[in-house]
Amino acid sequence: MKLASFRIADRDSYGAIMEDGVAEASANFRREFANLGAVLEAGAAIELGENLADERLNAAEFEFLPPVTRPDKILCVGVNYRPHIAEMGREVPDYPVVFVRFPGSLVGHDRPITRPEVSVQFDFEGELAVVIGKRARHVPRGEALDHVGGYCCFMDGSVRDWQRHTMQFTPGKNFEQSGAMGPCIVTSDEIPDPSVLELTTRVNGKVMQRGMLADLVFDIPRLIEYCSTFAELLPGDIIATGTPGGVGAARTPPAWLKEGDVVEVDIAKVGLLRCTVRDERPAIRA
Repeated sequence: MKLASFRIADRDSYGAIMEDGVAEASANFRREFANLGAVLEAGAAIELGENLADERLNAAEFEFLPPVTRPDKILCVGVNYRPHIAEMGREVPDYPVVFVRFPGSLVGHDRPITRPEVSVQFDFEGELAVVIGKRARHVPRGEALDHVGGYCCFMDGSVRDWQRHTMQFTPGKNFEQSGAMGPCIVTSDEIPDPSVLELTTRVNGKVMQRGMLADLVFDIPRLIEYCSTFAELLPGDIIATGTPGGVGAARTPPAWLKEGDVVEVDIAKVGLLRCTVRDERPAIRA
């Protein structure tokens, strides 16, 4: 199934993307489960598919939200593809390089992402995100995929100069609405082996990144094993697995994102995430 969250009229809702459009979960089902995070926690994705409205939403009626709107944790993995490690002048790490993003730093599919006014070094990073489906703590590698609820496209927008202020990536990864996730979570039963997936990032239609998930230094089972050792992973938690080579910072001259640019993260079997860049509007200061 393809699970999605969206805002319709003045309320947040959720449902599924079907072949003939987007269907909202029934009112009774939404009263029982407030959001997709609650559906995942209850292991009720199959039941959601059986409790969808018959009518399809008009595209003009709703806006996509990040599929999980209130995750407990968003863990991102840096320098996890060898070509990206080489282009950034780094050594292959002994352990996953993990940093965090805040929910407010992400928008949904077809929503604008924001280049902050304090920097022009706004970069694109297309990634595959893993969405945890059931609680995971000290999970061995061989059991890791059993804890995956599904997969999603992720755009880890990076403000490079702020990222490099110190050894900690956090400031450059958490500007408001600087990244995106969506349009949906494809449930794990549809993707039994994520290592076969291919990821492509385009900017204004031009291919900038292409990579196979099989080329990850730390694959998805290893990431779940590692992260579940230092934290309990909860349903709805997100692990963004890293980006392939080809980022804007590594190009000559650098290919920074600017207002009006359209970024697409395209992963076969998972979906296509699209977002348009807008400049931050200066705040009115007293």
